[in-house]
Amino acid sequence: MNFVPGNQQRHLRACMVCSIVQVQQRFIREGCPNCESFLGLQNHPDSVQECTSQVFEGLITLADPAKSWVARWQRLEGYVSGVYAVKVVGQLPEEVVQSIEDAGGRYVPRDGTVHDDDA
Repeated sequence: MNFVPGNQQRHLRACMVCSIVQVQQRFIREGCPNCESFLGLQNHPDSVQECTSQVFEGLITLADPAKSWVARWQRLEGYVSGVYAVKVVGQLPEEVVQSIEDAGGRYVPRDGTVHDDDA
């Protein structure tokens, strides 16, 4: 994530799948750098609204997710470098969860409702 001016911080959103934080327009313009293959957010403002949230807690900056213990702790291994939320509030639509599973993935909510031993 690049520098975000103070007047743009209210436009920050976190992906409900991977928890990366970006401004809303970047999600619309570029999609999610980790989840685009199955979320398809690029050029779809409605999907950005459904699959990202303005309600999140804490920020983590990851420079090298492959070597970071924080990345392992937050289940961010394999993701791009960037700024991630510790907790993201919101629920994905059921059809999105199904598309993640159809793509071979497993959706783990980022709102703290699933404990590490469940994931």
